[in-house]
Amino acid sequence: MKYSSCFIFFVLFSSIAHAQDSDFPVENRPKPFKPFIVYQDKGALNRFVPSGYMPTGECLKMDDAWRENCRTSKSCIKAEYNIACSLKGRHWAGIYWLNPADNWGDRKGGYNLTGAKKLVFWARGENGGEKIAEFRIGGVGQGREYPDSDTASIGPVILPKQWKEYEIDLRGKDLTYISGGFAWIANVDDNPSSCTFYLDNIRYE
Repeated sequence: MKYSSCFIFFVLFSSIAHAQDSDFPVENRPKPFKPFIVYQDKGALNRFVPSGYMPTGECLKMDDAWRENCRTSKSCIKAEYNIACSLKGRHWAGIYWLNPADNWGDRKGGYNLTGAKKLVFWARGENGGEKIAEFRIGGVGQGREYPDSDTASIGPVILPKQWKEYEIDLRGKDLTYISGGFAWIANVDDNPSSCTFYLDNIRYE
């Protein structure tokens, strides 16, 4: 009698579980989000291009094939913000990783990143103490034909001399169309003398 009761319970439980599973056919169940690479290595399958120089780019120098003291890859990104140059202009600078290159919302090209929970990246300062006003994703093309569906950011961020991993929380964000895959902005008020820093392994997870 004891074993019979257990069997009946097992059959009922299995039936309920099966009924619950059948509510979500395999083909309709959300698939796990696979890491989506913004930058991994020079020459890797990087999905966005560091082409959106702001405001004009004359005070920035980027090397995305830097090979000294990188965090996780053979190469990493070295960003040099020329403060002396910026003092003669608008006192701030930054760069967007865009898809396609140089696309500020005038062309179709964004990715559907639905399912991503965060953007993760590694960063460090040349000397430590470099202050980045903002790291962000999205926000490109507002008022144009192909605007990003949302934006998210962190900052200000004071960079240490050693590599540190950072995250931008994307939970609750509309990621159906993102052409501005990653960006950073810095200014002369936060960095009165120099601002050189490094980035590595930028990806959506």
